[in-house]
Amino acid sequence: MEELCRGSTIGVCYGRNADDLPTPDKVAQLIQVHQIKYVRIYDSNVQVLKAFANTGVELMIGIPNSDLLYFSQFQSNADTWMKNSILPYYPTTKITYITVGAEVTESPANISALVVPAMVNVLNALKKVGLHKKIKVSSTHSLGVLSRSFPPSAGAFSSKFASFLKPMLEFMVENQSPFMIDIYPYYAYRDSPSNVSLDYALFSSTSSEVIDPNTGLVYTNMFDAQLDAIFFALMALNFRTLKIMVTETGWPSKGSPREKAANPDNAQTYNTNLIRHVINDTGTPAKPGEEIDVYIFSLFNENRKPGLESERNWGMFYPDQTSVYSLDLTGKGNVDMVTGANITSSNGGGWWCIASSSASQAVLQNGLDWACGPGNVDCSAVQPSQPCFQPNTLVSHASFVFNSYFQQNGATDIACSFGGAGVKVNKNPSE
Repeated sequence: MEELCRGSTIGVCYGRNADDLPTPDKVAQLIQVHQIKYVRIYDSNVQVLKAFANTGVELMIGIPNSDLLYFSQFQSNADTWMKNSILPYYPTTKITYITVGAEVTESPANISALVVPAMVNVLNALKKVGLHKKIKVSSTHSLGVLSRSFPPSAGAFSSKFASFLKPMLEFMVENQSPFMIDIYPYYAYRDSPSNVSLDYALFSSTSSEVIDPNTGLVYTNMFDAQLDAIFFALMALNFRTLKIMVTETGWPSKGSPREKAANPDNAQTYNTNLIRHVINDTGTPAKPGEEIDVYIFSLFNENRKPGLESERNWGMFYPDQTSVYSLDLTGKGNVDMVTGANITSSNGGGWWCIASSSASQAVLQNGLDWACGPGNVDCSAVQPSQPCFQPNTLVSHASFVFNSYFQQNGATDIACSFGGAGVKVNKNPSE
């Protein structure tokens, strides 16, 4: 298993509960420009699967709660889905996980009994086509599966879910599937601001440490405390070997009047600190140095989500693909990804970004279209009869546009990626 030494990863949840989002192929471009390598979707939508073909992005797909009955009833239902919805797109689209049901314990209907039978049928369908080692089957959970989460060492699964969790955990151990948890310090802070300090929820605490009286472990942020509560709950049931994966976490940038902590500054702080914490392989107090894969919720603000105002404002991007706040998903430095400023004249500390002569025309055109659209680059200079139209080649136009984007976005490595078509050079290309 090569995964064991690759380090922690950051992914993004691409929810589509909105009526104003860009088409999936535009979204796939946006994801590549921002060097996002891991994406979670909540269904197996054909347009989305097609859009991610040949991108190298690893995709977690989902079976919605509303389909659990169908998948749990008959093996043939899972086989048909595998044949029609997965096989035609695999492996050009790198599907790596299938989530069977999402946070089912939060669901009003009692559907938890359907999850394991559905997982078994999906696994069998994968086995029949020889993909059970390449695509892992799991299910996502909210922190509501715990009856206790504090202190972390007292973490315990709620007894009312025991009949559903035990066979599921056994299934996961047997098939090396990760335990998937959605962790939201935002809700803990919002619902009891008197007990939880904002700094502790945002990973920015230097003063408000929490000590677990049973273990003596010191917690400086709520994310770690909630994660370790899951670890201790698993350990209490003798499932200590399960890898834990965070399939959703994030912070909203806007909320209703009573949701004062939902603002762009806090969202930026939370996600920036989260990314740094994760990619350094910091681990948690109970599992220092442990690699952990985390998916940030979410890619876009989704205007059709029900509930308080914050529910529609978890996105890193607006539907027009501009950034809600600046965020560097690589964790290498915080750069303003998409700004309207145009500072082409300055040079990025002696660096320029040009288009690779070996990049395909399609990749160059993609990068060009993205930069001149959502990337906010002024591309008028490469239009006919304008100063930079000649030489009239795609690679020359792309170089001008890539460099404009690069210079106005902090001249960082990430601002010169363009799906692999951008190359940083330290000699002025216009000379």
